[in-house]
Amino acid sequence: MADGVRAVLLAGGEGRRMGRLGHGRLKPLVPFGGSCRLIDFSLANAAASGLDEVLLLSQYEERQLMDDLHRTWWRPGFRVHFGPHDHYYREGDGYRPLASAGPPERGTADALIRKAPFVFGPAASEVLVLHADHVYRFDYGPLIERHRTHGAALTVAYQRIERRYVHLFGMVEFDAAGQLTSFVEKPAEPTSDLVFAAFCVFDAATLHRYLEKLDGTGWQHDISRDVIPAMLAGGERILGHEVPGHWEDIGTVDRYHRAHVALASGESGLSIRQLPCVIRPDVPRELVVSALGIERSVVPADLVNAGRIERSVAFPGVSIGAGALVSRSVLLPGATVPAGAEIDSAIVLEDGHVQHPATSDPLGGTSGGPRA
Repeated sequence: MADGVRAVLLAGGEGRRMGRLGHGRLKPLVPFGGSCRLIDFSLANAAASGLDEVLLLSQYEERQLMDDLHRTWWRPGFRVHFGPHDHYYREGDGYRPLASAGPPERGTADALIRKAPFVFGPAASEVLVLHADHVYRFDYGPLIERHRTHGAALTVAYQRIERRYVHLFGMVEFDAAGQLTSFVEKPAEPTSDLVFAAFCVFDAATLHRYLEKLDGTGWQHDISRDVIPAMLAGGERILGHEVPGHWEDIGTVDRYHRAHVALASGESGLSIRQLPCVIRPDVPRELVVSALGIERSVVPADLVNAGRIERSVAFPGVSIGAGALVSRSVLLPGATVPAGAEIDSAIVLEDGHVQHPATSDPLGGTSGGPRA
């Protein structure tokens, strides 16, 4: 399956909508599920799908991201390629600043065209485009096989969701033969309950041609807003491939919090065994339904708990003080909850700061706060 497929990972998010959770770290590196970061899902999926390399496309604070991925994902049989910086990492010298090759990248499509020499090599027959802030486990093999078998110019992954939430995503519609007929980014009045799952596979030559055609025009530099609509208008053969099971876009603090409460409550489509284990892989963790001081929570083996934790997720290195109560919350690596504190529906950061999700996100949960 991997022959001819160039997998690219778009990871340029600054995490501005993540509030304090995103301070000092890139959105792709936001911890998730007690065991990994957001970016680790796409990388784990790629490795499990038989791909031996993924090209990182990032511009914002790219050194921080590359240094991290070099430590965590440089392993036998799989690695992350760093484009113009890859030689220095491969030779063991690490990051070196390079002279700018052009204007700053302004969108997902810009990332592809500006680094075209690394994306569109002579051996690349398809380009698999992935994002770094989605939570899901998926084998890309059947998607690529369907794309090749039917000779498509593009095959998009899609999922069926409640129609009231479609306006937050890219809406897709297909004809009886499974060919894309409509693609609308964040429609005001949705006419379908199908949404683009933000990963797809392109015929490499076709994608390159459309990027060159759009470059220099008044476009928005975006795959969803420019490239896919242009291909649809151009009459290209675009197919869909349904994503079964759990898929979630972690775009805000509310969605982040809600996803963790669902994971601890057993209401998520993912189990903790499906999560990539990148953060302290030496520390076992499990979903404990009921034990002394613990109720339906994901906890690490090194948890120091002198209080009570309920329907929450704790990362390795967490300490809960005597008499403290933690409910429906996320405790990041090394976080400490003081004795006697009551934390409800919050995120406790590494430095002890307690962040609460807002209530404005239509997909978000309820907000709460410490009562002591």
